[in-house]
Amino acid sequence: MTVRRTGRHPRTCPLLLAMFLLSLSVQWVTAASEYDPYKILGVSRSASQPEIKRAYKNLAREWHPDKNKDPNAEDMFIKISKSYEILSNEERRSNFDRYGQMDENQPFGQSQHHGFRSFHNSFYFDESFFQFPRSRDFADSKYLLHHAQFNNDVLPDSYKRPYLIKVTSDWCFACIHIEPVWKETVQQLEPLGVGIGIVDLGYERRLANQLGAHRAPSIIGLVNGRVTFFHQAVVQEHLRQFIEDLLPHKLVEKITDNNYMTFLDSWRVENKPTVLLFDQVPMVPLLYKLTAFAFRDYVRFGFVDQGDTHNTRLLRQFNINTYAPTMLLFKEDTEKPVDIIQARGMKRQIMDEFVSNNKFLQVPRLVNQQLFDELCPVKQFHRRRKYCVLLITGEDQTFLPGNKAFLDFASANKKDVLRFAYVYQHQQQPLCQALLPNQASLTPQVVILERRSQAGKVLYRSVSGGWNGSEEDKYRLHEQLELLQKDPAYLSSDAVLPELNNEMAPIFIIRWINAAYDYILQIYDDLLYSNWREMMPILSLIFSALFILFGTVIIQAFSEPGENKPQKPKPKEQPQTDDDDASSRTNSSSRPPKKDFVEVTELTDITYTSNLVKLRPGHINVVLVLTSASKNALLRKFAKEVFSFSGTQTLHFSFLNADKHRHWMPSLLRSASDTAESEGQSDEDEESLDYTGHVLALNGHKRYFCLFRPVFTGDSSNDSSSETSFSDRKRKSRSRGSSRATSIELHHKLDRLGLWMERLMEGTLPRFQVPAWPFLHETTNTQKEKV
Repeated sequence: MTVRRTGRHPRTCPLLLAMFLLSLSVQWVTAASEYDPYKILGVSRSASQPEIKRAYKNLAREWHPDKNKDPNAEDMFIKISKSYEILSNEERRSNFDRYGQMDENQPFGQSQHHGFRSFHNSFYFDESFFQFPRSRDFADSKYLLHHAQFNNDVLPDSYKRPYLIKVTSDWCFACIHIEPVWKETVQQLEPLGVGIGIVDLGYERRLANQLGAHRAPSIIGLVNGRVTFFHQAVVQEHLRQFIEDLLPHKLVEKITDNNYMTFLDSWRVENKPTVLLFDQVPMVPLLYKLTAFAFRDYVRFGFVDQGDTHNTRLLRQFNINTYAPTMLLFKEDTEKPVDIIQARGMKRQIMDEFVSNNKFLQVPRLVNQQLFDELCPVKQFHRRRKYCVLLITGEDQTFLPGNKAFLDFASANKKDVLRFAYVYQHQQQPLCQALLPNQASLTPQVVILERRSQAGKVLYRSVSGGWNGSEEDKYRLHEQLELLQKDPAYLSSDAVLPELNNEMAPIFIIRWINAAYDYILQIYDDLLYSNWREMMPILSLIFSALFILFGTVIIQAFSEPGENKPQKPKPKEQPQTDDDDASSRTNSSSRPPKKDFVEVTELTDITYTSNLVKLRPGHINVVLVLTSASKNALLRKFAKEVFSFSGTQTLHFSFLNADKHRHWMPSLLRSASDTAESEGQSDEDEESLDYTGHVLALNGHKRYFCLFRPVFTGDSSNDSSSETSFSDRKRKSRSRGSSRATSIELHHKLDRLGLWMERLMEGTLPRFQVPAWPFLHETTNTQKEKV
């Protein structure tokens, strides 16, 4: 039985696949090459930035979908915008000129996705095959954010309203899945005043990195410049609650019969009008919260639940209709609202207009520069003049009648060209001193001024006679305002006002606590959702601080305690035998040398010849004279003072124990002194002197030395000078010999040795010649110590 096969031969399948891929690549490259931003904008490849910008403006005006009814106007407008994005950025333009690449963060294939999109649209399968739209809807394109637009417009605007931003990209299946929910949420939240934005990862990689969004889809909330990621299921209720949670707490205060009078009277402290919102719902609606957030710097908001039984007196007092939401706005008069609106369908536009028209008190207090700029704006040439009538007064109860009279006068003189305000002289002293330079005492005064420049220049005139609120004062002020309306030159004085103090600014500790709280919340959010990319800078900072802290502890733990602890004085000097001296030398020489310390050799009869008598020409041996009791303290201080000179090859450092060689120092000074014999001073007197702390710079070849004498506590600077004569020094030494043990502290003897060493290196010290070096009595082994 023969089986007959039908269909194509199996070898034809790879051939068809190859033909399909070849045609795919040809169509792809052709479509990519058709997209040329230079041709779309109609400029040459050598066009300058002003030419590109001019062409873009003309084409955008021509092809804007709202003005051009052509069916292809929307697509053409998008192409024009994308072309301008490429050519206005030098880096993107360079990439396109070299490789045909439109984004510095994308490979060539990805950047040409429009061409591929045109290809798959022209192929035999339609958009339902991949569930992708052919092009972005124009309704979505108006929400597209660019890096410059975000930083210049959106970021500052986030302090007035929250933003909900979606991060998406092309060929994102999850983005298509959440698209219906996103559109419904936008249609619901945008009329309430929530800002909407869309960031394309493919085109706005820089903006996505700034936001911290590295995958699509992502939903971000932006309030007060702070970015917060949405981590719940993408449903409409969750997104609405997410926006509500982003807003600061206590934007709208809950008002009842018990606290409404306190709330209305808060204008005296807060310096803001108050708004009462009446509605039938128990919770504050999101629309009211968004309105309160937008005007939180100007107005205080309170919410009254009309269904609560604790609000019956409040509803009865203001005759509130319970069938529709109502808004009452109060200023200085807490018994009667200055404005009221009532509507079943309360719209955001109506609420904004209602509040913005009444966001200042009748007579507000100037508490910061921003309020001053809004109340008394700088004169513009194309606008009508506006004058600010300012009352300079005090905070005490004695000023209340005059302040109340000024408020009554302002309420009766409502003109667009006049703005009334008052200021406390104690709170704004620089401003008051600039306007009233000759007034020392605190007396209320009215000043009429007109601002002329942002730098603070004003024209002003003070009302004569002061202000105490009498009818005469009101008449005088009214008369001068009438004269000002007729003759603007009536303001005869000018001054430059300083910037106002911000009386409402929180103290530093409060701002620090708020910043720390936000920072902790951000860390908690990143840890909870494992956002490690944003956590890396924080973790790096924490580990760096821990490393420095533990490193310091470890260094202190392994450092020698003797370096930091002061030496305790020995209670009694014990005589040291030769065996003990030899063992101490052996122990000291066996210790390893330490870094940054000076090697000091003891001057004995063995080292005397090599270190002094036969010292090489040009070399100097700096010798410290000490005793066994002062050895440790003086050597440590000596090493510290001469350490900066230890790198000099011609300097050597030694010490001489005066207890072992007590005849050598007097012999040296006697051989160099020309007047010792005439004074009749005996050898016993010289040998009894204390030479501890003396330093000698010995030049063995030329047979001279320079002498440093130690500093005496409480004596004048002449005591330590090395330029006095030997006879003077001996007289001073003999007169003070009995009190040296108490008048000199060991760690202060060598305080000025560093300056003396500098003069030694400069060659400005006096030199004392000796005919021959005296003989050194004592035979001990060489001892080198590291100090």
